[in-house]
Amino acid sequence: MALTLKAVQRMIEAAMAKAESLKINVSVAVVDVGGHCVAKVRMDGAAFLTIEIAEGKAYTCVAFRRSSEEFAQGLANQRPSFHASLAALTGGKLVATGGGLPIKEGDQVIGGIGVSGGTADQDVDCARAALAALG
Repeated sequence: MALTLKAVQRMIEAAMAKAESLKINVSVAVVDVGGHCVAKVRMDGAAFLTIEIAEGKAYTCVAFRRSSEEFAQGLANQRPSFHASLAALTGGKLVATGGGLPIKEGDQVIGGIGVSGGTADQDVDCARAALAALG
């Protein structure tokens, strides 16, 4: 499976459909394995910062090869200066909260998806719907 634009568009549509079913407005972003944005969309009514947050969640997933929530849990045992250092090193791209999931082919991470606009659990539900759209 390749992370093609067509596949990414399918994922984004699935995430937005899930958001509509939850009656929330979200932003969705997908990045490739290098953390570069492939596509991002902000639904009508989604808060304006959600697009940057979604992209940050996706970036966090590929940078650490885990969900953005797992990254946040890993920071819980670190000194605040460690998180500040990581944020500075990445130009503030890291987002430590639920809503970002790695996109995998087998055990290999090939990208990341981030969703922002609902609660962390709702964002994760939308991201899971997007991954399910890949088949």
